[in-house]
Amino acid sequence: MAVKRLDRFINRKRVVELQSTDLTGALRELLDAAAKPFRELNRDALLKSLLQRENTMTTYLGYGVALPHVRARMNRRYLLAVGRSATGIRYDGLMEDENIKLIILLLADERARDYLQMLASIARLLKDREYVERLVFAPTVDDVYRQLNVGFGGIAAEAVPVQHSRVNRTVLRHAERIARGTNCQGVVVIGDTCTSTAALSKPFPNIPTTLVTSDAVEANLLQEKFTHIIQVKAYSSGRFAQLRSAMLVGLSRGWFKFNDRLCCVGGIADSNQFDTISVVDVEREFQSLLSGQSELLPSDVKPEVLERVLAIATELSAEGREGRPVGCLFVLGDTAKVERMSKPLVMNPFFGYKDEDKNILSPFMDETVKEFSSLDGAFIIRGDGVVRSAGTLLQAADKDHPLPSGLGARHAAAAAISVETDCVSIVVSSSTGQVTLFRRGVMLPLIERKVGVRET
Repeated sequence: MAVKRLDRFINRKRVVELQSTDLTGALRELLDAAAKPFRELNRDALLKSLLQRENTMTTYLGYGVALPHVRARMNRRYLLAVGRSATGIRYDGLMEDENIKLIILLLADERARDYLQMLASIARLLKDREYVERLVFAPTVDDVYRQLNVGFGGIAAEAVPVQHSRVNRTVLRHAERIARGTNCQGVVVIGDTCTSTAALSKPFPNIPTTLVTSDAVEANLLQEKFTHIIQVKAYSSGRFAQLRSAMLVGLSRGWFKFNDRLCCVGGIADSNQFDTISVVDVEREFQSLLSGQSELLPSDVKPEVLERVLAIATELSAEGREGRPVGCLFVLGDTAKVERMSKPLVMNPFFGYKDEDKNILSPFMDETVKEFSSLDGAFIIRGDGVVRSAGTLLQAADKDHPLPSGLGARHAAAAAISVETDCVSIVVSSSTGQVTLFRRGVMLPLIERKVGVRET
C-alpha cells in the first residue's frame, strides 16, 4: 500500500450531513466543503467531471457507499470530503431497497503517482460492512469523524487495551527464543488469530516483524507497530492459511529474501489465542517454482498488480459468482508476446476504455473482472495492471511439463504460456476453488485442492 496514513487527509470541516436527495446535489455540497477554500479549484468543472465518470462507470461500492473521484491540478496531493445522508440518495442502477448513505469524495492532484493505490486503500476499508455501519449509524458527525480517524489510520482515544492471556504471552516469549535460536531473519504474525488490534502490539522489538491480516482496518491501525503489513485474505480456517500467499507477496515486495528463515506464529482465526509456532525456510518453500533462477516476478510486473490479482482470485475461489463456482485464468506480464500467442474468443469487453479506467488496481474493477470471469478464456493483464482483454484463447503448447492428474485445459494453458513467455499465470479451478500460480511451467498451489475432482 503506497499511502501509509490516510487519516492525514481527513479534516472535521469536510465531514458533513448531506441535505440533498440526489447525487448531483450531494456532490455540490461535498465540493463546497472540500474545494471552496482553494481558489485554484473550479467546482463547476469538477462537478462536470465527476458526473461524466458516473455516466461511464459507477463509483458505487455497495453497502450504501459511493466513492466518486477526480483528478485536478491543485496544490495538495489529495482532498477528502465525506458526506452522510440520513434519508438516503437515490441512484440509477441500484436495487429498489438500496440508497447511498455515505459518499467519500476524493480529489487528487493530477501529478499524484499513487492515485490508484489511494483509491484501493479507501475502497478496501469501505468493503468492511461492520465499519460502514459504524459510520452510517454514528450518533453525530463528530462521531463519524472519529470513526474515520480510527479506520483511516488514527487511534481511538477510548480504545481499551486488551491484555494478552497467559498462553499468548508464553507462546510469544518462546517464539522470540525460537526465532533467535534458529537464526531467523524475521517473524511473521498471523493477525486474524485476534479479534482486537490491541492484542497485536508488536512483541518482538528487535526482530523485523511482519503482520499478515485480511482486515483493512486492522492493517491501517497497526502500520506503525510492525516492520511490514501484508493484507491477504484467508483461504480457509487453517492456522496458516494465508502464509504461502503472504510469503509470495513479501518476496515480490523485496521484504523477504529467498535465503531467509522465518518464525511464524498463528492460531485459529478469531480465537484470540496463539497456539502454533513454525519455522519456515523461504527458499525451500519456493524452490521448485524458482527452477534455479532468482526472479519470482517478471521484470515488467509490479508487485501490487500480483497482489491485486491474487486478491480477486481468492475472492472468486471463496465466493464464486452468484452462488456458483467460477473458474478463470489470469496472465500477467510480457503482454506483447502473450498477445502474439493468443486470439479472442469473444469481443473484447475492455476495448476502447482509458488505461486508467481498466487498471486492475482500481477498486472499481473488482466487480467488472468478476463479472467477466464467467467467459471462457483468459484475462491478459499488462505488468502495470492494465487489463488488455478477457475471453482470450491461449495458443501456447508445452509438452515438457506434465501436470498432476485431474487438472484440465485451463491449467495446461496456464502452464504452457508461462513457459513460452516471461509471464506469471494464475488459475482458479471451477471445481475445487484451488488457486494455483504458474511460473516457467512450474505450479505453486496456494490452496490445498480437493481430491478426486477433475478440472475441465
